[in-house]
This record gives sequence, C-alpha cells and structure tokens, in this order.
Amino acid sequence: MSELLFKSFEVTRRYFVKNVEMLDEGLVDVLPEGFNNTIHWHVGHILTVAEQFMFGFPKKSTNLPANYIELFATGTKPADWHGDVPSVQELTAQLKEQIKRIKEIPEGSFNERLKTPFLGLETFGELANFAIFHESLHLGQMQAMKRVIEAANAK
Repeated sequence: MSELLFKSFEVTRRYFVKNVEMLDEGLVDVLPEGFNNTIHWHVGHILTVAEQFMFGFPKKSTNLPANYIELFATGTKPADWHGDVPSVQELTAQLKEQIKRIKEIPEGSFNERLKTPFLGLETFGELANFAIFHESLHLGQMQAMKRVIEAANAK
C-alpha cells in the first residue's frame, strides 16, 4: 500500500513543482478577480498543510518556520501577511525537501488510526491520500488562476 502511496505523492508533487517552476514570477502575487488567494499563497498552503497532515506541524514538526501557520493555513490570505514571507522559490525548495521526508515515513504508519477522525478519514494512510487529493485540487486552482491572469493581461 505505501509504495503506491509514495509513488502517488511523488508524481503529484513532481507535477506540482514543475508547474510552479514554469510560472512567470510576475503572476504569483496577482489576486485575480473571483479568487480569494494568490498563486504564491497556494504554494505555501500546499507545503504547510502537507506538513500538518504528514508530520503534525507545528506541534510535532519543526521542519518549517512556525509563522507558516499564520501565512498559509486554511482561512489565511495574503492581504493579512506581515513580516517575512518566503519567496515562491524558497517554498518550492521546501516542497522538494518535504517529499524526501514523506518517502521516509515507515510503511506501518499508514495503517495507524487517527486519534480523531478528520473529514471521515480514520487512518493515517487515508489522511495521506487526502493530502495528495488536496495538492491536486490546489494545482487546478493555480492553473485556473494563471489563465485568468494571463487573459486579463492580454486585454
């Protein structure tokens, strides 16, 4: 089970990072009409939420700065950002490092039951699958945002 899960994570993350690296830097901080966040926020959000799901950030993981919760957690937005905000390039490097750590999670962990079910998910493996779905969902949002921004700039 975990070999397939790791492969799914790896493929999804590789495609996510590839899409981020192909972005024009001028697009990442544009807030297009009809959207709540920027592409920059989505990149940080994926990193932060995957760290929460897979490693218990911020209580059980110190691999990311604690302020990432204030910057990128669900319900946050760039309009509220203060202080140091990591660049998309820095976040991308952290995404690459994170996938290496995910691949080191012991196989037996994925059968462990969660202390509290989350969105109907009961095992760590189910949560890991949700993390992959979540990443893909946000990638789709980012791709739509890119198209909207480019169309607005073409006018």
